[in-house]
Amino acid sequence: MNTKTPENTVDLSVADGVTELEARVRSRLSGQVRDFRLLVGDKGVTLRGRTRTYYAKQLAQHAVMEAMVLPIVANEIEVS
Repeated sequence: MNTKTPENTVDLSVADGVTELEARVRSRLSGQVRDFRLLVGDKGVTLRGRTRTYYAKQLAQHAVMEAMVLPIVANEIEVS
């Protein structure tokens, strides 16, 4: 069994892992999602924040999916 993780993934078990991933996603989105946060739970990650477009919400989700192996439980980024 291969337990190797991709090079671009973030280890959320370390203290700065969530902060690093949030910063990475913010940088990639160029401010399209305001107040972006990740909530890590037992079953996976929940995305939170606010944006003006569904496209930006989807971009945030894909950026997180590329950077970690935990599943996304919910994308609660509010579009308004």
